Amino acid sequence: MIEILIFYLHIAGALYAFTKSWQNVSLKEGFMAILMIGLFFAIGWALTGTLARLIYPDSWNSIYFSSDTLSLVLLLIPEIIFFYFFFIKAKNL
Repeated sequence: MIEILIFYLHIAGALYAFTKSWQNVSLKEGFMAILMIGLFFAIGWALTGTLARLIYPDSWNSIYFSSDTLSLVLLLIPEIIFFYFFFIKAKNL
């Protein structure tokens, strides 16, 4: 259940990055922003998924929280920092 909320946050963040880049620079930059977020998400989830499966015991799995949820939560932390510096704080975009 938590996974879907995190995926919705990613969709909202990608739409924000696309719109900001499209309005400030060009349509091409908007698509590049989506691709950059997608690439960061794919690589980050692969890394945090491996880490989460190593540290999260199978006996703790439930409907609401599993190792995949932990990996997405672990991924959310560096993604927020990345998103802040590249899309929110960036003044010369």
